[in-house]
Amino acid sequence: MTSRIPPRSGTAFDLQKGQFLTVIDPLGEQVCDLVAYKSADRKEHISSGRSIDYASRIFLTTGDLLYSNRSNPLLSIVADEVGRHDFLLTPCSRDTFRIIYGDKDPHQGCHGNLAEALSPYGIGADEVPIAFNVFMNVDVNGSTGEIKVLPPKSRPGARIVFEALDDLVIGMTACSAGQSNNFSFKPIDYSVTDVCPSWVNPEKPAEADLETSGA
Repeated sequence: MTSRIPPRSGTAFDLQKGQFLTVIDPLGEQVCDLVAYKSADRKEHISSGRSIDYASRIFLTTGDLLYSNRSNPLLSIVADEVGRHDFLLTPCSRDTFRIIYGDKDPHQGCHGNLAEALSPYGIGADEVPIAFNVFMNVDVNGSTGEIKVLPPKSRPGARIVFEALDDLVIGMTACSAGQSNNFSFKPIDYSVTDVCPSWVNPEKPAEADLETSGA
């Protein structure tokens, strides 16, 4: 069964060890902020710094692990039809829209949506880490370090699949930031299954890999 996150909103749910989470961009060019916490101790959560450090690159895709702040693997990326996601930028917030966009009455953003969705699990706003920004396309200049948020590479129906490596609490959003979504706010779909989706082909490279290799 597929569930839908409406535009500019969020949700949270339990994901058991061994289950598979498929995140789908139904209309294309829509980012999903994803965070994960260990169910047994919610002070342990995904860590951008450790995951990037251990992978030795900033763009994570099929075969990569999302590690916790205690260096335990929480999620494995088992399939990825896009191949470009961000793990550098923090969830957008009221302050994001105030400082970057100049909004006078800013939306609470993904940070506020995640905090709201995760509140029943006893997770507060200050405990929302840098999210794994599914489908977010951030270009990094290797010489100057300048970053640019570009339209996502995800086409309608694009998917990424994660396997839970521990019992987890998952928080997800349909991102609220204009730059991230090519200034069009759309939903995000997701499904949780006990077995890996039948369409998954671990031999198939992600779309971004094909572009990089010139294939």
